Amino acid sequence: MWRKAREGMAEGGQAEGGPRGAPDSPQDVAEPREDAGSEGLAATPSLGDVEDTYELLEKLGSGHFGVVRLCRERSTGAFYAAKFVKLRRRWGGGLGLERAQVEREVAILRRLRHPNIMQLHELFTSRAEVVLVLELISGGELFDFIAEKEMLSEEEAIEFLGQILCGVEYMHARLIAHFDLKPENIMLQEKDVPKPRIKIIDFGLAQQLEDGITFRSLCGTPQYIAPEVVNYEPLSPATDMWSIGVITYILLSGLSPFQGETDAETLSNVVAGAYEFEERCFSQTSEMAKDFIRQLLVKEPE
Repeated sequence: MWRKAREGMAEGGQAEGGPRGAPDSPQDVAEPREDAGSEGLAATPSLGDVEDTYELLEKLGSGHFGVVRLCRERSTGAFYAAKFVKLRRRWGGGLGLERAQVEREVAILRRLRHPNIMQLHELFTSRAEVVLVLELISGGELFDFIAEKEMLSEEEAIEFLGQILCGVEYMHARLIAHFDLKPENIMLQEKDVPKPRIKIIDFGLAQQLEDGITFRSLCGTPQYIAPEVVNYEPLSPATDMWSIGVITYILLSGLSPFQGETDAETLSNVVAGAYEFEERCFSQTSEMAKDFIRQLLVKEPE
């Protein structure tokens, strides 16, 4: 698989606007499905209240701008996750997200119909909040899965990475960049199965890329972001590939390559590209796997 991915980077050339090419998807991972109509089930917001259509059950999680609850569709009995997002009443003030930000995330989710990407099932809107009815993903975060095992075998890492690459390749083919790839935003559909299917979630920072439009951002988690984020330089699909390099390193070692004592030190390490393969964690890792990481964690085009 490492050879396949490396050949994909060489054949595909550089990702537009950045040094890190996107590897081809491994052959043993399901190929992306064609869009079933890019608008999908959430082409327009549903009328009425969410509770008219869904029975709301226990809380699954919460954050600064809302809460996620388990829900059951009354007509089918199927379970979903309802994400309630608070909207700001006025621009620049109060709690909640800007409506335009939520609308951007929804528009991107509508375009993505792939087995390794979280699916939007239905949408409800009001002046105060937006409710996204999402595919229920119950296996937990990849981050927690790694923490329990400390590190994965190379075979296990390849299985997960192949699925991540498959989903990211699908996004990039549609000129969508995630810009927040990290183990916390990669979930397992089910946990207690021989080969868990992964799902890429949280498209809050994702962008639809367009020719002639430059995008910059200072958002993201320090240990996963690329140097161009720290330096406030133009971003591209290559920014996601850097994050995949970090994720691959973590899958194989249980360690973060750029983690410092403080966020400032971490960001300094990222900009310098300062990391190493510690012998105690990488003694059993193939040179091909290390080379795969090296080709993703590069600062400048060759």
